[in-house]
Amino acid sequence: MFDPDIAPSGTLLGLLQRGRGDGTLHALAAPRAEALAALNDSVLRDPRRDWQVENRSLYYARLYMQLDGGLEEIERHLFHPDDLVDTGEERTGLALAVLGHLAAYGRDAARLLLRSYAAAGSNWRWALDELALRDDDAGLMTLAPAVLARFPETEEGDGALAAAVRDAFEPRPWRLWTEDPRYGTRLAAAGEQGSFDRWQRQLRPRGPRPGWSVTAILQWAEPGPEESPEEHRHVAAARCLAAVAAPEDRPELLRAARSAPDGARAAVLHHLAERGDPDALDLIEDAVVDPFSSERLVSAALAAFARMRSVAAVARARVWAPRADLLGAAAAAQLARRGGRRDAEAVLAALRRTVREEGPDADGLWDLVDGAGRLGVACAAPVLRHLYRETSSSHLRGRAAGALAATDPGFAAGFAVECLWDCEETTRELAARHAATGDDRVVEQLRRLAADPAEEAEVQTAVRSRIGPEA
Repeated sequence: MFDPDIAPSGTLLGLLQRGRGDGTLHALAAPRAEALAALNDSVLRDPRRDWQVENRSLYYARLYMQLDGGLEEIERHLFHPDDLVDTGEERTGLALAVLGHLAAYGRDAARLLLRSYAAAGSNWRWALDELALRDDDAGLMTLAPAVLARFPETEEGDGALAAAVRDAFEPRPWRLWTEDPRYGTRLAAAGEQGSFDRWQRQLRPRGPRPGWSVTAILQWAEPGPEESPEEHRHVAAARCLAAVAAPEDRPELLRAARSAPDGARAAVLHHLAERGDPDALDLIEDAVVDPFSSERLVSAALAAFARMRSVAAVARARVWAPRADLLGAAAAAQLARRGGRRDAEAVLAALRRTVREEGPDADGLWDLVDGAGRLGVACAAPVLRHLYRETSSSHLRGRAAGALAATDPGFAAGFAVECLWDCEETTRELAARHAATGDDRVVEQLRRLAADPAEEAEVQTAVRSRIGPEA
């Protein structure tokens, strides 16, 4: 049930890894050494299922502040010899983001550690972006020699510098250094080269050209042997078909949907589904249930069905929903998104089945959880509470909290209180609107969130709606 790197949800480490509000509350009540050990473990071994979208950095930074935690473990992690060989952002990104928030809270040691890593670490771009938001001009200027020394004054080095300037998430340091006569000429040239590279890419589009026929588009939809099939070229081809295909091309499209190579077949299914073609649903079913269909084609067919918004698609979903296969799962998700109250039982059955068979982190749970809340399925509250506790995805936990707010009368006095300390701002916003203020901890936390300059504006707006003069 659990990812090997995720501790059980009933432990302090498991709570912190998941970013649950109870993690903060338990850490503040636990012995300080134990709490700091669990906190450092969570920061140094990123526990997120998707590190690019799930939030943890502000959550962990606040706990470092509350525990008055030192940064020695983070420093050892950043400057470990592994940094020379494991240069992926996922190894150090969370630690650097935590340091960025600590610097914003006034921890000078965090700012100095970011400067040191920006000068010598492999993930220096991330550290520089954090400093661009929090450091002063003088501090950023001290980094210029070390950063620019990474790019030798050769043709290859100048090209790498142009790419770094072009792709910088926060351009402030580069603009600041450009104003310095010691670096201005080289950085100005790098900026011009980056702009030229973007212009060149625009002049060399890889897609179909005006005047292409349906046949030519379908041929282009199939990647060549030297290209990656994961490019999802069929989506772009479907957009081209929307501009080119005429009524007289329908017979060719139907033939392609049944027997063309996977790329062209996927493009046609996508196109026909978008147009609500009367044969689209049958063709999608044929592609999914055919045991000889590739995984790529099945995935494209299911994605095409998910995009359909017609009454016919919902009606067909009711027919497919009892199936215990991929088509049945897609049908249940369709009903969760667009079905009516009559579909509540089917959505609940799919939700229970998915959790039972695939666990609390299954990819198919997102729509089902949202659907349980949208349809007000009160009987779903027990499984939603289970998902809230057990899932390692903070985004899915937030969805479960939203569904509980619509289905569980005890949410305001229960999980909503914990959610005020959650790692996801959308979950904190939900809690700020629902948490029962009879609990003294709720009022105190609402005031903290209102006064915290690092808190998101949407959360603070929700807080003010509860504690403002008009409330």
